[in-house]
Amino acid sequence: MGYTAIEKMRQLNRNFYGIDAGPMPPDLGGIEGYDMKASALRFLHQRCEDLFFSETITAEEESTHVFQGESLKAGQIPYNMQRDLDRLCLARELSNFIDSGSADDAYTVYYCYIEMVFGGFGKSKKMIELLSEFESNGSSLLMKHRDHYSHSVYVFALGLAIYETNEKFRASFKRFYGISTDETDREADKIAAHKFLRLWGMTALFHDIGYPFEQVISYFEVAGLKRGAENPYLTYVNMSSMVCFSDEEKAYFRKLFGKTFESLEELFAFILTRYLGESYGFSEGRIYDVIHRKPLKPDDFAFHIDHAYFSAVRLYRQMVNTPLGVSAVSKEYLDCLTAILLHNSLFKLAIAFYKSKDPEVRKQPLPMETFPLAFLLFLCDELQCWDRTAYGRNSRHEMHPLSAEIDLSGSALSVKYFFDLCEQEKIDDFLPSYQLWERNGEVGDPPRLKEYSDMAMKEQRFVREIRRIVDTSGIPLTVSTGLKQADRRSKRVYLSSSSFLHLYDFAVALNGRYAYQGCEKGIPTKQLEAEFESLSLEYQLSNIEQAKSFARYLNELDCFYTDKPVDYDMLTAFTGEQVQKIAPMEHERWVREKEAMGWRKGDAYRTVSLSRLPFRSEEDEAGIRRTLREQFRVHELTMDGNPTTEEIKAHYESLVASEQEKDFRPFNSMLELVKKFDGLRIYQLPK
Repeated sequence: MGYTAIEKMRQLNRNFYGIDAGPMPPDLGGIEGYDMKASALRFLHQRCEDLFFSETITAEEESTHVFQGESLKAGQIPYNMQRDLDRLCLARELSNFIDSGSADDAYTVYYCYIEMVFGGFGKSKKMIELLSEFESNGSSLLMKHRDHYSHSVYVFALGLAIYETNEKFRASFKRFYGISTDETDREADKIAAHKFLRLWGMTALFHDIGYPFEQVISYFEVAGLKRGAENPYLTYVNMSSMVCFSDEEKAYFRKLFGKTFESLEELFAFILTRYLGESYGFSEGRIYDVIHRKPLKPDDFAFHIDHAYFSAVRLYRQMVNTPLGVSAVSKEYLDCLTAILLHNSLFKLAIAFYKSKDPEVRKQPLPMETFPLAFLLFLCDELQCWDRTAYGRNSRHEMHPLSAEIDLSGSALSVKYFFDLCEQEKIDDFLPSYQLWERNGEVGDPPRLKEYSDMAMKEQRFVREIRRIVDTSGIPLTVSTGLKQADRRSKRVYLSSSSFLHLYDFAVALNGRYAYQGCEKGIPTKQLEAEFESLSLEYQLSNIEQAKSFARYLNELDCFYTDKPVDYDMLTAFTGEQVQKIAPMEHERWVREKEAMGWRKGDAYRTVSLSRLPFRSEEDEAGIRRTLREQFRVHELTMDGNPTTEEIKAHYESLVASEQEKDFRPFNSMLELVKKFDGLRIYQLPK
């Protein structure tokens, strides 16, 4: 049983009302295999049972008969039931992302994680969108750049799958954090899984947020300039504002570690020396010197700026700038930050010297038990090279895998990377030079067609380098390649676009459209945001999913939105014919969403007697029955049994007019609300 609070609510309702009204357990099909998707979802659905539950709040609810969980509004459901539904939301969004790989679906994984672990996505969205906006708008001007936004969510999913399927890694993680490694100890296993999700999510999802700091220098390369002392290069000054500690920070970390640190760099050096210093032969002073020079002296590092440094520092400052202040940064979160700091070049080039041909200089690859979070980040970051959009000018000429089949059975890791069959010409052009190198005695470095040759040729450069970075003895790794026809339809790319469009803002506007029809212009955006944030994660995501679908709806109408002035007729209002076309599509989205979240068709919330309730409420009968709908998780307008698109459309057409209007009536109101946030306009393509 993966969702215990949902089952507990079902039993409570059965006892009070004498019928099995719900909520019913969600359908957890498709989690039995050992591919990445099934393994990651199995981790979330089963191993993370009781995630973020509070027994204290449950006791208060039982004594007061007042629920403290949120659904459409506060107090409608038990607190732990809300936590179960939040986890179901994360699993659903991760499933959607693995199927599509789209940036929009990556966005909602970030959203779920931040809301569940920290709360208040609106406070963090600028940091997340910095990376996505940079990649979609600025990176095409660079010579070399590939996606890091969706990449990070793939890294997250792969790490969950490895934890789920590899007992040796689970044991290493548990030992590192002082948790029993007995696999039959269910409570210890849950504690470890909850901790892993929290720490791994922070490590994986945020490890590349500093990438824009590094890539700025690449603009010089567009002009044909090479990195070096003879050409312009960038350095960052005045880093003290980001890394130096206040008196409060000094006091906090002195209490944690019994030592005074003047800066985050000193603290990083202390942690790294404690974990790796003895094994890799460095002192606290030496590693501090390397960390300190990272942003200030790029000429000491082949003129490369380390984005991992900026990711760690930026994330630290984001945490400190929350209402909790520096107390938000626990020892465990410092492990996340330190793993992020290590992942790009610090470990590989300044600690392990993995490229050195001198065995006296090159150090051992990182064992999983030494620093599990760093080990997993190194491994997953290197392996996740499929389905990464190539933005840079040179990157677009390289050959990167479009997909991967991952087999995690037997506590091993087998990855087959598939390249686009349409790029066969690149392979045909490359092979003669490689064959000539073979015929000439394989003298010097072999020709390369990145990344195809690194995986497909006999040198197995790709795997060899991974094995020099991490010790794979506990998770045997094999890599193979193949060719297949690309299928890009899953990306759901439409003409609509906005360089400033944030799905969060769009969703806030969509949520407000129902309440403010006719008076949109006078509603402050902060009021709209407050109303949106009062919803549970499930209902916030419902608005976000609708925002994500809007481009598809407009595509069906030969329309598109943009924040750029274009030479097309502007659409100021939807016609009746247009909204009638959108409405069945929106109804299908809603039905699919309800099905994925475990809702069932039914009307028990309308019919049960209210003479006896398991909760206290000050609402009138209509309000109480709306609350019962959230507790039973049944709705008379949804459908059971995975209906087809045609069946859903017929269902929509069978609804009474007042119900049909709910799917299309507020769309014109939404047009006014969206202008408040993004200056978007909708245009009609010529007939």
